[in-house]
Amino acid sequence: MEIRKYTDYHEAEVLRLYKSVGWTVYADNPAMVKAAFAGSLLVLGAFAQGELIGLVRAVGDGVSILYIQDILVAPGHQRKGVGAKLLQAALAQYPSIYQTVLMTDNIPERAAFYRACGFAAAADMDCCAFVRMPG
Repeated sequence: MEIRKYTDYHEAEVLRLYKSVGWTVYADNPAMVKAAFAGSLLVLGAFAQGELIGLVRAVGDGVSILYIQDILVAPGHQRKGVGAKLLQAALAQYPSIYQTVLMTDNIPERAAFYRACGFAAAADMDCCAFVRMPG
C-alpha cells in the first residue's frame, strides 16, 4: 500500500469509494464532492496496485485548526490499518497544529478507533460540539 497526496481528482474512483462505504450524500452529489476536494487543505489517498482504496480529507488553516472531514476505506481493506495510516500521514503534515477536530457517528467501533489514534471525545475534555445540518 502507498499513501500519497491526492492532487489529480478522478471523479469515478472517488465516487466509487464513497459509494462503497455507503456515503450516498457524497456519492449522489458529484459536483459537491469535486468542489469539496478543490477547497480542501489536504487530501491523501491510499493505493493498492494503483487502485484508490482509502482517503483522508482535511480542511482548516493548517496552523490553529485541522478538521478531519472525511476518512474512509473500501470495505475489502478495512481493519487492516489503512485508516490509521491515512490519519497518521495527515497529522504528520501538520506537526505543530494547535487543534485537530473530527466528527463521526456515535458507534463504539469508531469511537474505539479514534481513541486508539489519540483522540478524545469532546465530552471527555469538558467540551461540547454544535452542528447545523439541513433537514
